[in-house]
Amino acid sequence: MIRLVQLIHSEHGRRVAVVEEAQLHLIADAASVYELAARAAREATRIEKLIKWAEKEDALDYDAIYAGKSEWSLLPPFDHPLEPSRCFITGTGLTHKASVETRQTMHEGTAIETDSMKMYRIGLEGGRPKRGAIGAAPEWFYKGVGTILKAHNQPLDVPSHADDGGDEAEIAGAYIVSDDGEPLRVGLVQGNEFSDHVLEAKNYLYLAQSKLRSCSIGPEIVVGGDLSEEVRGHATVERGGKTIWAAPLSSGEPHMSHTLANLEHHHFKHAEHRRPGDAHLHFLGADRFSFKEKLKLEDGDVMGVAFIGFGRALRNPIRIDSEQELVRVKSL
Repeated sequence: MIRLVQLIHSEHGRRVAVVEEAQLHLIADAASVYELAARAAREATRIEKLIKWAEKEDALDYDAIYAGKSEWSLLPPFDHPLEPSRCFITGTGLTHKASVETRQTMHEGTAIETDSMKMYRIGLEGGRPKRGAIGAAPEWFYKGVGTILKAHNQPLDVPSHADDGGDEAEIAGAYIVSDDGEPLRVGLVQGNEFSDHVLEAKNYLYLAQSKLRSCSIGPEIVVGGDLSEEVRGHATVERGGKTIWAAPLSSGEPHMSHTLANLEHHHFKHAEHRRPGDAHLHFLGADRFSFKEKLKLEDGDVMGVAFIGFGRALRNPIRIDSEQELVRVKSL
């Protein structure tokens, strides 16, 4: 699989590079992964072929860039470079058994079976249809647009009105919509979907608001491939340079109640999600997160996400804003 990063330099602007161990090879005439994908769609070819044919420039030191000790800085590996508002960030939940168990404990009450468990069961019973068939619809949520997207080492913000901010290590699909309205998968990325679990735990109907937070992906995007095989990884939380929480991660269709194809259908079945030129980043569900152990993240904690085969670990500090102000709306 080919892994790509997006970088930016004060003089050279935005660039795309191929990851080759400790080196990054800049691709000539490629300012964004979105641009490469759009070109591949127009020419009816694959991104890998464009990269293979493209001229590569001198190599950059990935170690220095990854550590933030270079004039080059990492960007999220996928975005809409010209109009961030045309990159729609969404997701599906209750696709992994471990996350369902966590959600079940969050919403326990007098009911024998919570709505969370019912939704997961719907996926188990109908989320894996035969090829070419339509299966059961998953849970779906909206997070925001490209302005909330953060890169490796950038902070994830807990706004002053939030109750909490919590890690959610996931794999996400990156997509563009072609000129004729066809959704096309560019690749897969590891990410931290980040959410307000304390708010969600108050009432399931707060789920929509709890998802309106920043998120991160990267530092690399895997071009091509799917989730048909098992993907292993781990998530961590560090405080003061020490690991205070860690957990193994399991993803891929063997650990999911839905197929990737079914999740993609139920997102792109909506005509408004097939608008030519738009970009989509769709989170595919979490396996484990620290809230299950009632860990409350603090300002400066660093969250880590690493899935095998997805390149270097994604690390983001948490930044908490505690001063809330009333937002007043004026009448015109």
